[in-house]
Amino acid sequence: MFEAVGLAMHDAAEAFLQEFGGLTLNVSGPGVSCARTPFELDPELAWGEDDRFTEWGEAIGRHLYPLGELDHGRFFLGIDEVGVIYLVETWVADFGPMPHAMESLVLGVAPRRIDSDRAR
Repeated sequence: MFEAVGLAMHDAAEAFLQEFGGLTLNVSGPGVSCARTPFELDPELAWGEDDRFTEWGEAIGRHLYPLGELDHGRFFLGIDEVGVIYLVETWVADFGPMPHAMESLVLGVAPRRIDSDRAR
């Protein structure tokens, strides 16, 4: 669906979505370093946000593919070609590589914000 707008699904996104696509996790409460936040893994929830994924992917030198949303649409989730999961908004942060990234999402570990000045 995103290919029509220039976001081709790479192998890491395909493998991730085959395993976790459709998962909704309604977590809340205190986490390790931030609040535990609900998320839904359905790329269609990011439809219309392709420019965000394209622009941030170019800025950090990665191919970001949409995975779904975090905090009921407040943020979006994406994955790069090497399996790193990102929070995508008007800024970008990473949860690290899989499977550590899923653990961070579930346990409430804050993602590492990527400074736009350091992005390529």
